[in-house]
Amino acid sequence: MNHLRDEMDNALSGSQSSQASLRDVHSINPTQLMARIESYEGREKKGISDVRRTFCLFVTFDLLFVTLLWIIELNVNGGIENTLEKEVVHYDYYSSYFDIFLLAVFRFKVLILAYAVCRLRHWWAIALTTAVASAFLLAKVILSKLFSQGAFGYVLPIISFILAWIETWFLDFKVLPQEAEEVNRLLMVQDASERAALIPGALSDGQFYSPPESDAGSDEEADEKQDSEKPLLDL
Repeated sequence: MNHLRDEMDNALSGSQSSQASLRDVHSINPTQLMARIESYEGREKKGISDVRRTFCLFVTFDLLFVTLLWIIELNVNGGIENTLEKEVVHYDYYSSYFDIFLLAVFRFKVLILAYAVCRLRHWWAIALTTAVASAFLLAKVILSKLFSQGAFGYVLPIISFILAWIETWFLDFKVLPQEAEEVNRLLMVQDASERAALIPGALSDGQFYSPPESDAGSDEEADEKQDSEKPLLDL
């Protein structure tokens, strides 16, 4: 008896849950579903999300800002032409800032190629650039003689290090989670629209029909009129 009772309870709960799911699907507004699907598909057709575009702009700002600081450093230390020949043609790891500029170019090329051209949805590219930049800058600060060359010996390595880690934080905590959330929403909306289409009798906004209301007052007046006519017939 207990076994039969458990089976009946399970069957009853299963039927109730199926009815609840059907009720949820019937309550879906197809017009709203199509509008949401079109909006998400429009975002996909744009090719790149707004938050990813902001990330690419910040990567570009990283390159331009480091380039600007390097040009200022060249101009301060004896003129651009002479200092450029000294740092590029006669490159010295212990005293040149040219490698920090090349490091910014390396970050820019890898990140733009990975996240703007290839539209990568993984963190391995930003992890590679940040690891290379951090290791190189730490070795540069420890082994080189930049600190004896004035304020730029401090500014360029610190700025480059900070920008690399800001890019990592922005991609890992803003770009990837937000895009994953948008993809999940699109899949949920598409799944709901497919389930609504499979159920017969799913009605749209223009398909609902409500019968005209009956005039209860007219029925009562007709009954009263019949009652008043009965005494006249008896006479």
